[in-house]
Amino acid sequence: MRVNGEPVVLDVPPQVSLLDGLRDRLGLTGPKKGCDQGACGACTVLVDGARIVSCLALAVQYEGREITTIEGVASLPEGAALQREFIRRDGFQCGFCTSGQICSAIGMLAERDSDVPPTRDEIREGMSGNLCRCGAYNGIVDAIEEVAR
Repeated sequence: MRVNGEPVVLDVPPQVSLLDGLRDRLGLTGPKKGCDQGACGACTVLVDGARIVSCLALAVQYEGREITTIEGVASLPEGAALQREFIRRDGFQCGFCTSGQICSAIGMLAERDSDVPPTRDEIREGMSGNLCRCGAYNGIVDAIEEVAR
């Protein structure tokens, strides 16, 4: 597999989640272990550009795939812009969910089949799988809305 553009060998037992492989074996602590049940989105990463919750994915399933974590999103077209706008728009407070929010936003924008920017309601719906316990949702939506323009 490739992780953030670099080829890696992730030699783990078959029951190890992609999240645990990234964090424990590769030292990539950007994806967070929030619920370990796929409900919070803090562990969201991109696989071949599509967003997944990595706590529910088995690492062995992703042999030969391109994995992008928050540590690698700055090289993506929307990645650096989203990071900048999250800062400008106060799209975080504690920051625990931010890596998952940004990866999910990149995936959500890539999923759209329209050149028309999403509405605020569409952004909220598209990001509904990512929780922010601090309640920074308005800043998150503001940041995504700005980048989507």
